[in-house]
Amino acid sequence: MEIRFSHSPEETQRMCTQELRKHFLVQHLIEDDRVKLVYAHDDRLIIGGAKPVTHELALPLHPELRANYFLERRELGIINVGGKGKVRADGDLFELDKLDGLYLGKETRNVSFEGIDPLHPPVFFMLSAPAHARYANRMLKKEEATPMQAGDATQANLRTIYKYIHLEGIPSCQLVMGLTVLARGSVWNSVPPHTHTRRTEVYFYFDLPEQQRIFHFMGQPQETRHLVMANHEAVISPPWSVHFGCGTAHYGFIWGMAGENQVYTDMDVAEVNTLL
Repeated sequence: MEIRFSHSPEETQRMCTQELRKHFLVQHLIEDDRVKLVYAHDDRLIIGGAKPVTHELALPLHPELRANYFLERRELGIINVGGKGKVRADGDLFELDKLDGLYLGKETRNVSFEGIDPLHPPVFFMLSAPAHARYANRMLKKEEATPMQAGDATQANLRTIYKYIHLEGIPSCQLVMGLTVLARGSVWNSVPPHTHTRRTEVYFYFDLPEQQRIFHFMGQPQETRHLVMANHEAVISPPWSVHFGCGTAHYGFIWGMAGENQVYTDMDVAEVNTLL
């Protein structure tokens, strides 16, 4: 498991492109027959990816957690962006089609991931946060998630937001998680930009063609920076940072948060005409 430490706005302001990518961009998260984990000290989130192709993969324990098993003091959100797959949790079997979500609560001891068709393996994106209460394990089909329209096609940001783990969906200790799918012809996400100093957020981009890229913007509203991102890459957005982007083609992204509260609409908007 890779460890990432927090960085202040002042440090970030002085970073070059490669330093920004080293500290905030999460690459190589999805690899065949591997579970990859990155521990981000911003709100102590763990970002993960699992792609079981030829055999079952177990969720590993890392010494840094000082725990007897991964979810001893944590909760976990999982969303599948690949082919149909299975997640086993303490003997219970959950079958996830593409864009289905799963919540696993604190004290779930044994977690593993399986594929069904090696030619169309599942791609599981995971986000884990510390938990101080136990909530029931629960799967949510994409069709059951509450959709919310946002944006405008005339501004190239028409999108549908699906909320999976949140106050009106699957209950959790502090994790909030869902995904956004952009309409054809729309390329901007999360406009108007915003911050929420009460929560760290992670984006994971998917369904972006191989030769295309996302220009993801971060930094303080009047001190913005950008990262050029490819498919199946994630980005860590500290509480002080904006998080919005533009793609050179159609795409979707998973968003996940943890921190002071779980109110999805709690954000401090930075109007487009104020950005620098």
